[in-house]
Amino acid sequence: MAFLEHLDELRTRIIRSLIAIAIGAVVSVAFINRIVDFVLAPARRSLPAGAVLIYTQPGEGFALYMQVAIMAGLVIASPFVMFEVWRFIAPGLYSREKRLAIPFVVLSSGGLIGGAFFSHFVVFPAMIAFFGTFSSPALQFMPRLEDVFDLYTKMLIGMIAVFQMPTITFFLAKMRVVTARFLARHIKYAILIIFIVAAVLTPSGDPWNQIIFAVPMIGLYLLGIVIAWLAAPSDRQ
Repeated sequence: MAFLEHLDELRTRIIRSLIAIAIGAVVSVAFINRIVDFVLAPARRSLPAGAVLIYTQPGEGFALYMQVAIMAGLVIASPFVMFEVWRFIAPGLYSREKRLAIPFVVLSSGGLIGGAFFSHFVVFPAMIAFFGTFSSPALQFMPRLEDVFDLYTKMLIGMIAVFQMPTITFFLAKMRVVTARFLARHIKYAILIIFIVAAVLTPSGDPWNQIIFAVPMIGLYLLGIVIAWLAAPSDRQ
């Protein structure tokens, strides 16, 4: 296709993905109270005794509900969105590579959902609990709703990106760009790069948050070695 045709194709995929996300958001509105309670539950559980979430702007609560609805819509529509991404890049692939559509949708969607759940149940509560340890009778921790949700969103996006590592490794192995042996041989350099990336991704610069990001990335890198071994059987020798 010509350059303008590529742009038109990209626009079509983006519009379809946005429509799917909008439909998911509308569906989630019917359960918005439960979803908001689910999103804020880790923060509430991790707050020190007596601390509560507050909001100071009149529209802050409404904005939270709308953002949560859009986020839920993205999660609901993620398989369709990943399929649209695949349909955009598929014309540039060989016929044998086009057969990887299902693995791409499954792995990328699984990475999105897995990263979201890991952030929600592990990373975000640990960060809130860590920040809450500085609370004292002279310094009470009462975080604003907007600030807490902003941190939640940043952690969520970061973990979703991190959990795409197995998907990337799978396709690089299928295209013979990397092998399990190559990944295992360079693991010490990978760990160094992981800590650098973790320092960039963390919303705050303290070592604790960097470790929270780095540990799952190292685990996913080790999982990537296994995935590369399974994706390229000839490399098992």
